[in-house]
Amino acid sequence: MTDNKPISHNIILENRSKISMSGIEKVESFDDNEIVLISNLGELTVKGSGLHITKMDLQTGEVNIDGNIIGLVYNETQKSSSIIKRIFK
Repeated sequence: MTDNKPISHNIILENRSKISMSGIEKVESFDDNEIVLISNLGELTVKGSGLHITKMDLQTGEVNIDGNIIGLVYNETQKSSSIIKRIFK
C-alpha cells in the first residue's frame, strides 16, 4: 500500500467457512474465536470458531480466513474519534 491509490474493501464469504478480504491495513488481534482487523473503512471483527488466518499480505491489503464463521461486525470508533477531534479544534 505504498502508492496513493485507495484500495477498495471487499469481502467474499464462501459457505461460512472461508473469507477473502481486501482493503485490510492491520490485524489488531486474533484467536480461535475472534479476529479483529483494521480495514480502510474501520474496524472489522470476524467471529466464529476454529478461525485461522491462512493468508496475510498487508502490502496488498489481502487477508484470507478459514474456520466456522458466525458473524462479521464493523465498529466505527475510528471515525467517531475524528469527529471528537474536529469538535475540540
